[in-house]
Amino acid sequence: MTELKTKPTKKSVEQFLKKIEHLTKREDSIKILELMKEVTKEKPVMWGDSIVGFGSYHYKYASGHEGDWPIVGFSPRKQNLTIYIMAGFDDYEEILKNLGKFKTGKSCLYINKLKDIDTQSLKKLISESVKYMKKQYP
Repeated sequence: MTELKTKPTKKSVEQFLKKIEHLTKREDSIKILELMKEVTKEKPVMWGDSIVGFGSYHYKYASGHEGDWPIVGFSPRKQNLTIYIMAGFDDYEEILKNLGKFKTGKSCLYINKLKDIDTQSLKKLISESVKYMKKQYP
């Protein structure tokens, strides 16, 4: 079984964010960092080289594959800001209606700029997802 490469590190979240070249992406990342700190009441941790995560949970699939992952997190990718909503999006249709301009993957919310998003809706989405994850993975 291959081991997951993305794990918590001792790297500085602040140093990582300071190195983001694109000014808007850097500023948006700092705002998302503060929003996630407020919602989760957790300390941010670098997961691998490019993911800022909050909290963690242990998962195990029927296949036997298992590992640890942040309950919520984000990464300022080249194409967009990726926000990891580990509960997925199936139960959050009402919140998504008011969120603004975004795309989703299975557990990824992709946004170009924070100004394209209603931050109160984002805060609610993160809060609901974190509650769900903590209930599922106590």
